[in-house]
Amino acid sequence: MLSHTQRSLAPEAVKVTVRPARITDLPTLVELLCQLFSIETDFEVRPTRHARGLRLLLGAVHRGRVYVAVAESRGEVVGMATVQTVVSTAEGARSGWIEDVVVREDLRGTGIGTILMADVAHWARANNLARLQLLADRRNRPALTFYDRLAFQTTNMICLRARCTGKAPPATPGQGRRAPR
Repeated sequence: MLSHTQRSLAPEAVKVTVRPARITDLPTLVELLCQLFSIETDFEVRPTRHARGLRLLLGAVHRGRVYVAVAESRGEVVGMATVQTVVSTAEGARSGWIEDVVVREDLRGTGIGTILMADVAHWARANNLARLQLLADRRNRPALTFYDRLAFQTTNMICLRARCTGKAPPATPGQGRRAPR
């Protein structure tokens, strides 16, 4: 658990403790995700879905492949960040996907996000991850500036996604099914 006092633009310092999330944090974490997804244009605010996703993450923490960090100030959760491990064939090692980096709206710009990201980076090093990566909404200039200050680099990769619901499309030659003999 990390504890910091972060100077902010506000007259008083914000004392922050970063710790692993607990299931009892769920309602506040859902509220934070609602704030985040109201900014990110690719997502909808869907509290029930967000709670389901957080339960899945928190249930996977014990396997050591997921970390959900929360920033707490004066006994109240005010920020969060998650990281999940994947195997990178490019790195030949495990790497981490950072998601859900959000600080309560009235406390943004106070350094809490930086503290959360330092904690996530510490967890990644302790778990021998080769790199960390994340996606950010290209229209969210404050977030992009924040990640740039933390030395995250823009890559030439783009994000593509497809829903895995309904019936799978028929395979065409060259898409993984063997042709009949």
